Amino acid sequence: MAADRIDPDEDARRRAGTALAAGDPTGWFEPLYAAAETGDAVVPWFRGEPCTELAAWARDNPGDGKRALVVGCGMGDDAELLAESGYDTEAFDVSPSAIKAVLSRFPDTRVAYRTADLLDPPAEWRHAFDLVVEILTVQALPKDVRGTAIGSVSGFVATGGLALVGAVAEESIDLASWAGPPWPLNRAEVESFARDGVTLTSLDRIRDGKRWWAEFTREA
Repeated sequence: MAADRIDPDEDARRRAGTALAAGDPTGWFEPLYAAAETGDAVVPWFRGEPCTELAAWARDNPGDGKRALVVGCGMGDDAELLAESGYDTEAFDVSPSAIKAVLSRFPDTRVAYRTADLLDPPAEWRHAFDLVVEILTVQALPKDVRGTAIGSVSGFVATGGLALVGAVAEESIDLASWAGPPWPLNRAEVESFARDGVTLTSLDRIRDGKRWWAEFTREA
């Protein structure tokens, strides 16, 4: 079926449902990105530009060679922004097809892209990054694996480092009529990134209350 005749959100939900039924909470991302590559699907969260809040933050916080990691990088816009802002940037996605698409979009990239699983990340990433960016990735996972994903994100933050977390706010939707993915995060879930020595420094509702934007640090 041609992508222009597909409802991207409904297609993503169908793919997620199939993967979840098979006991594979991340198993729907690769088929989605692979289908997008052939023109048979549309990645519903792709906007072709970096996150607005991240772009505003980066203008005031140049990297100066600090090491950054982008979680669930998708098509790479946030990672490219950080590299342009002076961060020594790494980024990953669970989908090999997503990484292939990123490298096609940005053939001269300075970002180190790789395939990796947030639920089982490389051991060498633990406490390794000055900046960790997690925007709209954990919410794409069901609640029964969310604690593992959140623990991974917190674990990436180095001593003296910072994590930025953005998510749709569960409090802004009608749960009775909502069908995921995504499965938005509630306040307690956002606050739970503060673990393993990481502390919450700010938490705001943005975009007319529809999203969370939080900052966390691991004190020296």
